Amino acid sequence: MNLLQDPWLTFRLKDGTEQTLPMAAIARPDVVDFALPRVDFQGAAYQFAIGILQTVFAPKNQLEWHDLYEQPPSEDTLQEAFDRAAHAFNCTGDGPLFMQDFDELLDVKPTTVAGLLIEAPGGNGLKLNTDHFIKRGIGSVMSAEMANLALFTLQVNAPAGGQGHRTGLRGGGPLTTLVQPQKAGSSLWKKIWLNIINREFWIYEEPDLNSELVFPWLAETRTSERKGSEVYANEVHPLQMYWAMPRRIRLELESSNQVCALTGQQTEYSVSNYRTQNYGANYSGAWQHPLTPYKWNPKKPDEEPLSAKGQPGGISYKVWDALTLTSESNGQKCALVVSHFYKICYDFVDVQSEVPNLWVFAYDMDNMKARGFYTTSLPLFSISPEQQEDILNTVKSLHKLSADALWHCRTELKSAWFEKPSDVKGDMTFVDQAFWQGTESTFFNAVQHTIENIAQDEYRLSPEQAQTWLRELRHTVSDIFDEYALSELGSERSMAKRIKARQSLMGWLYGSKEIKNFMKEYEVETHKEGM
Repeated sequence: MNLLQDPWLTFRLKDGTEQTLPMAAIARPDVVDFALPRVDFQGAAYQFAIGILQTVFAPKNQLEWHDLYEQPPSEDTLQEAFDRAAHAFNCTGDGPLFMQDFDELLDVKPTTVAGLLIEAPGGNGLKLNTDHFIKRGIGSVMSAEMANLALFTLQVNAPAGGQGHRTGLRGGGPLTTLVQPQKAGSSLWKKIWLNIINREFWIYEEPDLNSELVFPWLAETRTSERKGSEVYANEVHPLQMYWAMPRRIRLELESSNQVCALTGQQTEYSVSNYRTQNYGANYSGAWQHPLTPYKWNPKKPDEEPLSAKGQPGGISYKVWDALTLTSESNGQKCALVVSHFYKICYDFVDVQSEVPNLWVFAYDMDNMKARGFYTTSLPLFSISPEQQEDILNTVKSLHKLSADALWHCRTELKSAWFEKPSDVKGDMTFVDQAFWQGTESTFFNAVQHTIENIAQDEYRLSPEQAQTWLRELRHTVSDIFDEYALSELGSERSMAKRIKARQSLMGWLYGSKEIKNFMKEYEVETHKEGM
């Protein structure tokens, strides 16, 4: 099986049907998406397609990028490009196998293929019988296709895996941001091509497709038992970022008619076990993956940038600026594909008019344990580099007030619920989620207003626009408090306690120093603040 030549992934067509087709089918106008059994596989399939296009079919310049956006290549043309790298994408045979260790690892004891799934319980969890919520045995038998997609998903997201089991090039559970067209029914080609970077914007040497500097599995594995064996960005081709291989793994392919536990379909070739060895490639240093935003401490410019990761509570507008805006003074940089999109929008109005979204997804990892997988779509505006600092000033102001309001909401809810609220520990992310969801549309309206105002040489929200934001913030906070603290009558004593907590919250929302400073900054008139 070859991942660039044989049918192996299922695609969704415009008419709603699904077909298993070769990778070159991404150029077909009637193909609108992948159709895979897991959301992390869906994200991995996009990264696979983006990686191979960037490797063998990257446009020379911006004009070529635009021409191919408007008119995709034929399947035959794309297949010719893929064939140049097909030798690196074999999953069967005697030569190097896609993302598998150069060594066959015959001395290593096999383990169940379910271990390729990031949320699967580890060996210690199985031994101690602590797999209460994520059960053992998931994916106990996979088709060869799903096993190889699981392998790729693990390699690009690799979390900590015990001694010597290396994390991915972006760290464990990295956050991925993909530019996506907003128009319903857009072709898969446009969804992928928006994340391909032209060679004038991202300059690198022509890749040698027979080299381990691009595809590390083509040569003997670079192991990391000893200090000083780290892999740094200047030692390999930049495109290896798409194909980084931190884990040493060999799949055990069987020719047996079984049912794939992930798809529920009969499969001629299956995988039940794999072998893994620790001390694979140890990626270190200042990598900056094209699909991931980074941050750093602006007061410590010599420190290496850190990739954004999934966090408890999901992905909301509280991190929107870190995903979409670059600011040296604030120590943040959006993904290269987002910066490229801004440049494309600046020069091509037809791309800008589609007003794409940003698809954001990531595992939330607690060391080796997956707490969840988050995926969401956030607005992406056409913003010039010169505007970003000014937009960021307003966004930081809105975020600061949001965070303060949410903190006071949580604090007063505890006061309403408990006799000793300061002693209470527990998960209140449900309150956070309700708050971020309740204020999201108002926040993005404020961002849109800010962008429009800057175009008119007004570098902040107008008093009326700030007034709208403040009013919706107050309404959301008070509604959340009332829902969780006043929805039941309870005893007279408990009601008095809850009413007191509400009065304290309203006092902050209408009379606190933070609220007054916001009103002063944006010249919100006091006598109109309740309107």
